[in-house]
Amino acid sequence: MTETTTVTLHGAYEISADPARLDAARVHHWLSTDAYWALGRPREKQDAAIAGSLNFGAYHRDTGEIAAYARVITDHATFAWLCDVYVDRPARGTGLGTALVTAVRDHLEPYGLRRIMLATADAHGVYEKVGFAPLKNPDMWMSLGQD
Repeated sequence: MTETTTVTLHGAYEISADPARLDAARVHHWLSTDAYWALGRPREKQDAAIAGSLNFGAYHRDTGEIAAYARVITDHATFAWLCDVYVDRPARGTGLGTALVTAVRDHLEPYGLRRIMLATADAHGVYEKVGFAPLKNPDMWMSLGQD
């Protein structure tokens, strides 16, 4: 299946998976200074993460400026990991986060993935609106490298 650059509209925003539109410097600034999971992340590390991922941005329709970001690590066949979901502070409370995660889910749907995973400390409600739920068997999961 060929990767497409979906476009979804949400109020004053346009959500796109077009990598050419991404403002990597702004994304790095947001994540490295304001996202609890990525504080202090070096720019080189963020650029490498972007390069190896499927990236989504939400852009102001009139200015083109990025207002939210999400990235997905996937094999496009069985599994995806949704991460680095961030909504700029002025855009919070508008439903943009839910719209962004919905656009990601809808973009991935044609691949027939068995599982899309994520981790969050504080945004469970956003993800539940889109269909995410706690793990049924968390005791089955393990990780290498713990924060």
